[in-house]
Amino acid sequence: MKKRVLAVLLSAAMVASLAVGCGSSSKSDEKSETKTETAKDTKEETKDVEAVEQRTVYVTPEWLKSAMDGNQKGYEDVVVAEVAYSDNAKDCESYQKGHIPGAIYVGDVEVEDATGSEEGAYNLLSADEVEKNLLSHGITKDTKVVLYGGDISGTARVAYAYIWAGVEDVKIVNGGIDAWEKAGYETETKANEGAEAKDFGTTVPAHPEYWTSIEEAKDKLANDDNFKLVSIRSEEEWLGKTSGYNYMDKAGEPDGAVWGKGAKTAADVADFTNDDGTVKDLDGLKEVWKDCDFTLDNHLAFYCGTGWRATVPFLVLYENGYDNTSVYDGGWYEWLMHDDYPVQVGDPASADCQHTTVGELPTGKAAK
Repeated sequence: MKKRVLAVLLSAAMVASLAVGCGSSSKSDEKSETKTETAKDTKEETKDVEAVEQRTVYVTPEWLKSAMDGNQKGYEDVVVAEVAYSDNAKDCESYQKGHIPGAIYVGDVEVEDATGSEEGAYNLLSADEVEKNLLSHGITKDTKVVLYGGDISGTARVAYAYIWAGVEDVKIVNGGIDAWEKAGYETETKANEGAEAKDFGTTVPAHPEYWTSIEEAKDKLANDDNFKLVSIRSEEEWLGKTSGYNYMDKAGEPDGAVWGKGAKTAADVADFTNDDGTVKDLDGLKEVWKDCDFTLDNHLAFYCGTGWRATVPFLVLYENGYDNTSVYDGGWYEWLMHDDYPVQVGDPASADCQHTTVGELPTGKAAK
């Protein structure tokens, strides 16, 4: 869920940072204070931390510390970044308070349109813009990137965009800075910046198949029996009781969509997280989905209100080797921009479900 002027239900937790950490190629503000001057040497302690596959997304703080200690082959120069919705590190309270040592700052606005215009609809930015922002941090297709942030779906949004762009190894610290500190690791307050790179190394996006447009979603719903448009929204959003957002006045779902659960409100992915705040593994998601109207053999295009919550199940399937999955980026927000688009209101398995069009929907369904 995005933190923006118009967004509803976004709390201080949504202001939490997106984190990207950098290795020896980063620059830092020498005037800033750090809490790491007396940090203990953990190189021996992290020697036996198990290696992970390149495609693994969600990793433990212990794994990242092992990589930073030089104990993970191929990850000696990992780039760590904190992620949040602020425009820059100076405006990000969590980054200023304390971040993983070496971490740079990355904003969600670096990968997606932040205007909510009909042209952008909070979708991913153009390939050129995303590439430019990646290069500004020194990130190329071969860079080993580890993200973290206070907002689970906001961090996942950036990870998804990086994978779409072509970064071949993108990871997220599962549990974020809380898990890092709980593991006993130090933080620092000095600001870091990546050294700019000139060549990304491949054409962006390298994986256009992971992104589904509104036109593709509409066409496949009508013509592809194996295609499932999966709503990652709360039950009240799914049933059309509320849009979930204070800037969307109509409620419902694209006609033919199926429910993938995932959220209690428009600002969380509670069904996909464990009690400790970490994202569930594939078995955990399968348990959530055991009574849902799709299987992992379907082409699953996840969506939500504007594209954040949908990226979490995408990443879990991606790291488990599934390529028949994508994100319908425009979500309910972009669907509402087309009066003639078909809509369902209510449980499609129920005789009470209404089938209509966007233009015929009643107003007054914005979240208060």
